[in-house]
Amino acid sequence: MKVTDLTSKEYNPFYETYISKVSGEISLIEGFMKGKIQVEDFFKSIPQDKLEYRYAEDKWSIKEVFQHIIDNERVFMYRCFRIARHDKTPLTGYEQNDYILPSGANKKTISSLIEEYQVVRQNFIVLLKSLSSQDLEVIGTASGSAMSARAAAFITIGHEIHHINIIKERYL
Repeated sequence: MKVTDLTSKEYNPFYETYISKVSGEISLIEGFMKGKIQVEDFFKSIPQDKLEYRYAEDKWSIKEVFQHIIDNERVFMYRCFRIARHDKTPLTGYEQNDYILPSGANKKTISSLIEEYQVVRQNFIVLLKSLSSQDLEVIGTASGSAMSARAAAFITIGHEIHHINIIKERYL
């Protein structure tokens, strides 16, 4: 299953920003596994003195962006799981800014953030491996719009690419 298999009926147009960043050449599981290595290597390569840097006063630090990537993956894994299990209960959105302060991201070491990411990513990979193609094609409702289980997964891959690109452009 590849991102090119998605139809516009499977996600809100807002998510095209993330979907468009996923290569049409890789499968869903492959994207998660390659992404895991790329994200780990990227955050390990950032100099220690840059990890709490903000390019503007009202922007997140690099550690906070990494925490956001992790938290977003948790939310979208939950969405993927619920939708794939044919749960028709509408899933609410979440306010990403409300999650950062209580996360304490800047008090965490980069090693602990990487460990947290690795565990969350591995959980998502195991979930995806347990789902059939038919399960991944199920469409539910998230944030007031249609979303398929596989769209939730592909959005996760594109979301981390999006934020790594922002870090490269504005922080480093």
